[in-house]
Amino acid sequence: MNEQLKDNPLLVERFPIQFDAVKAEHVEPAIQLLLKQVNARLISLGNPETPRTYKDILLGLDQMTEPLDFAMALVRHLETVVTTPELRAAHNAVQEPVSAFYTSIALNENLWNAVKAVNASGEKENLAPVHRRYLQKTITGFRRAGADLDAAGKKQLEELDVALTKATTKFSENVLDATNAYEFLISDEGKLAGLPESARMAARASAQSKRKEGWRLTLQGPSYTAAMTYLDDRNIRHDLWEASNKRATGGPYDNRALISEILSLRRRKANLLGYRDFADLVLEERMAHLGSQAQVFLEDLHRKTQPFFLVENRDLLEMGRSFDYDNVNPWDVPYLAEKQRQALYEFDEEELRPYFQLENVVAGMFDIFSRVLGIQVIEEPNVPGWDPAVKYYRVEDASSGQLLGGFYADWFPRENKRGGAWMDSLVTGNPEAGRPHLGLICGNLTPPVSDAPSLLTHREVETIFHEFGHLLHHTLSLVPVRTLCGTNVPWDFVELPSQIMENWCMERDALRLFARHYKTGEAIPDELFQKMKRARTFRSANAQMRQLGFGIVDLKLHREYDPERGGDVLAYARDIFTQFSPAPLPADYGMIASFTHLFASPVAYGAGYYSYKWAEVLDADAFTRFRREGIFNANTGLDFRRRILERGDSDDPARLYRAFMGRDPDANALLERLGLLQAA
Repeated sequence: MNEQLKDNPLLVERFPIQFDAVKAEHVEPAIQLLLKQVNARLISLGNPETPRTYKDILLGLDQMTEPLDFAMALVRHLETVVTTPELRAAHNAVQEPVSAFYTSIALNENLWNAVKAVNASGEKENLAPVHRRYLQKTITGFRRAGADLDAAGKKQLEELDVALTKATTKFSENVLDATNAYEFLISDEGKLAGLPESARMAARASAQSKRKEGWRLTLQGPSYTAAMTYLDDRNIRHDLWEASNKRATGGPYDNRALISEILSLRRRKANLLGYRDFADLVLEERMAHLGSQAQVFLEDLHRKTQPFFLVENRDLLEMGRSFDYDNVNPWDVPYLAEKQRQALYEFDEEELRPYFQLENVVAGMFDIFSRVLGIQVIEEPNVPGWDPAVKYYRVEDASSGQLLGGFYADWFPRENKRGGAWMDSLVTGNPEAGRPHLGLICGNLTPPVSDAPSLLTHREVETIFHEFGHLLHHTLSLVPVRTLCGTNVPWDFVELPSQIMENWCMERDALRLFARHYKTGEAIPDELFQKMKRARTFRSANAQMRQLGFGIVDLKLHREYDPERGGDVLAYARDIFTQFSPAPLPADYGMIASFTHLFASPVAYGAGYYSYKWAEVLDADAFTRFRREGIFNANTGLDFRRRILERGDSDDPARLYRAFMGRDPDANALLERLGLLQAA
């Protein structure tokens, strides 16, 4: 290794990572070297002189890309959370060769022959179940990735994958740039009427950060949500809503052509591999198995939710009339819904905010799951992150003190960071072999303002618990095969460990551990808690219909949409969304152009957005056991840890679920939780 590469931080796996040492100029030299090394390993695995054994071929394959995976995880992550023009350029420069390499693995004929030889050798009969599963999934995965295609087909597949990587990367960049390009400045304080003081302070701080006078509203989550929910000025709400839902539909960040290109590339890839459509390709190895089955699942929930949806919308229309609104528009819905909630339950979400100081929420969450799952979460100060606000923690087994993993937490929005909340893995280790896992969780939560700490909405609290669930799925995994470890499970199962964690946010005994007034230290008053509990199912049909709409649009785009017959993709999506919207949508509604869940990576949640509802059924049902046996019951928690969190994809998810619950999931648990069971 030459001197230039010797100190390249992308080439040395450290625990924790020296994020402050990674620079844009490190990216291309490191990735070029790693690609050269993994190509050599790929050739070696396919060499006839390499023994055709499970250990040499399959475990060799499992470990082959580890250094490249690590480096690219860092580069992708940094481009997501502290992007700069230089880093973006370096990231984009390595995307094509890296994508081409990953595609080439399953298309390597010598390696494919070696894998088939191991499968035919009879050795698999003596393998442990997890290793037999890995062998079988590798065989299936190679075939699904085009291993049986002829030379021309393999070349075409490689070109499709590279094109998909480029198009989806550009889609994501456009959404971030379009979000950052928008601001709404208010100079007249009177126009802030209705906006809570916390949001006013944030808007003032946002303007000051740009050296501007007045108050600045943006499309970033905390700013946008507060304005749409509380701002009395209907015209400003309209402008914000329109800006959000027309992001990336024109101008320099136009995603319309990219959506059509991505859908076409995915369809061509699926057809090349012998599948009816992209949904069937994606879902074959997931719990739903077929796009049609996932669509039937969503449509069944749609049918059962529809009567409640119509009643909720009728009631909202009545609320609109009380404000002298001739009609209810999309930019009125959150505002009127909040007024309706306050009238029905005398409950204002903002009343809860002083009880949810970020630091207390995080500490309480660690306390809860330390009790339930038998772990310890310990903050390590002075560990460099990618931003001064980033914190680092280690996770240990409570009884043995064994280090299971570590993770970074980055909670606040920045202009160089994409929106939303997510968890990601940086190192997939094997704690039983002395190698801990490493991951991260990110959000865009309400930041501290002036002298006030970060005070969260209840939904933001649920977001933290959700992402921590994903993190624990990664960190507690004990699967010895990296490919089957942690969150590397079917995507309609991956949300179970995250969504089930949200349930503790509604339990009184759990809230007592962290929901304390940031000034007085008092717990949430019982009266306020009862209001919150009564309001939990408020407009639950609308919340469900929103998710069902996203899922059905996703499946229809990937199963049924044909530009020759369906026409403009934005209009096609808008016509479907209309069935799930509580108010008429304008003709130029373009939310799909900023729908990063579907279009920000070659697969992402494309044809898989239904997974949220699928997993919500699982989590609602699985939590009934905790409620029955005790929400802090360590034996129940240990069972969940042993049978779900530690098992990754080492067994069929349906069997893992049955092992924990003793039966198949009951979909009525979700409808009951949402108050939608009676009409089912």
